[in-house]
Amino acid sequence: MDIGVWISLFAYFALMIGIGVYAMRTSTSTSEDYVLGGRTLSPKVAALSAGASDMSGWLLLGLPGTMFVSGLGSAWIGIGLFVGAFFNWLLVAPRLREQTVHYGNAITIPAFLANRFPTRALSLRTVSAIVIVIFFAVYTASGLVAGGRLFESAFAGVIDIGGLSDYATGIIITLGVVLIYTVVGGFLAVSLTDFVQGCIMMLALIIMPAVVLFGEGGGGFTQASDTLNSVDPTLLSWTAGLTFIGWLSAVTWGLGYFGQPHIIVRFMAIRNLKDVPTARNIGMSWMAISLIGAVSLGLFGRAYAVRNGMTVDNPETIFIILADLLFHPLITGFLYAALLAAVMSTISSQLLVASSSLTEDFYRLFLNRNASEKQTVTVGRISVALVGIVAAIIASDPESQVLGLVSNAWAGFGAAFGPLILLSLMWKRTNGSGAIAGMVVGAATVMIWIALGYNAEFLGGPGVYEIIPGFIASLIAIVVVSRATADANEYRHIER
Repeated sequence: MDIGVWISLFAYFALMIGIGVYAMRTSTSTSEDYVLGGRTLSPKVAALSAGASDMSGWLLLGLPGTMFVSGLGSAWIGIGLFVGAFFNWLLVAPRLREQTVHYGNAITIPAFLANRFPTRALSLRTVSAIVIVIFFAVYTASGLVAGGRLFESAFAGVIDIGGLSDYATGIIITLGVVLIYTVVGGFLAVSLTDFVQGCIMMLALIIMPAVVLFGEGGGGFTQASDTLNSVDPTLLSWTAGLTFIGWLSAVTWGLGYFGQPHIIVRFMAIRNLKDVPTARNIGMSWMAISLIGAVSLGLFGRAYAVRNGMTVDNPETIFIILADLLFHPLITGFLYAALLAAVMSTISSQLLVASSSLTEDFYRLFLNRNASEKQTVTVGRISVALVGIVAAIIASDPESQVLGLVSNAWAGFGAAFGPLILLSLMWKRTNGSGAIAGMVVGAATVMIWIALGYNAEFLGGPGVYEIIPGFIASLIAIVVVSRATADANEYRHIER
């Protein structure tokens, strides 16, 4: 491994840990500081933090890999995500920022739901915290898989930790660095590192497709198009071979945004309501550039591989292969750092949200109601490490697919929390009984759908993405149960 790669990577690791130390000194004195950064995020930090924690390793591994194999038809996932993210900023962000303060200054999603529906407060906090911890363990595992895959592909045989495989070594190093800055600096460290990581990811997704297209061996748009058409004309078609069910399963990824705790918690932390439109514009611009870059990388990477006689055994590693092949070692190290940034930004956000639920919604609720701020922060740090260890165990299977793990966890959160968050913010008649019913039905539907294999094959045809039945079932359950039970007058009007 060239020394230039190590210089870039160590500089990146040092910067992340340095930000963690800065955040520890600035904003970890209280549980609100540690869990929510004192609600002081600027628009640009909130926007890129939400984006970077959202995109994860699938942006540089999963999505380009899918585009490499399937072509433009898979880009509908990105389009669905873009539309979903826009409406998340438009509908959820301003209301959640306002109502989490209005309903008892809640600093976690379970606490907000408990305050919003006091008649079912204990049940809501318990069930929602369980859902968060379970699905985040799986979601965090997907990020560790991506980190393990990077080290397996790019650092084979370079680092030896007790005879462990390169894949296991990658998991340990990735998790170790994330734990250092997350445990030490809390939410502010996670958000500031997300901002830096978001910038790195976007630059990488501008640089890589451009070099693949116009660098040595590229040939430009015309050559890439001709090459892809010679391999399979459907690679450049938006619809060829795409069934209605397949299209629907792709675009409905966007439904998941409304229920992702690690994303919507950024809305709670933005410094004031007036900053939301600015943050939305920054966030959507970043997302558009990054998604176009990821789609282009997968497509043009396929053309480059064919033109130059390259064998790509695992399409999800095309970013890693091209980074090593086409760039100076210092730039290669920067690109590896971009991949680690995508992975770490999501892992750290998910670890912190899961640990905040364990701390605020289990420890403080059931074990020590009178816990001091210092005790709460300490328990939060321990919880971050525990969730990370569980995720590493889940990720230990090297055959795990990044996009598969992400899709399962994304659907779980989207169905369990998405309809509930939307209706709790926008429909006054939603009550505690409906909230419990929607959350349980949504999560259970997703897990049953996956267990039955309907996400792979449904009624003899292509599979139906589990978020579709889960979201619909949850929405119906909330409306039906809320209508069928008494209105407990839990909604509080906000005076403006």
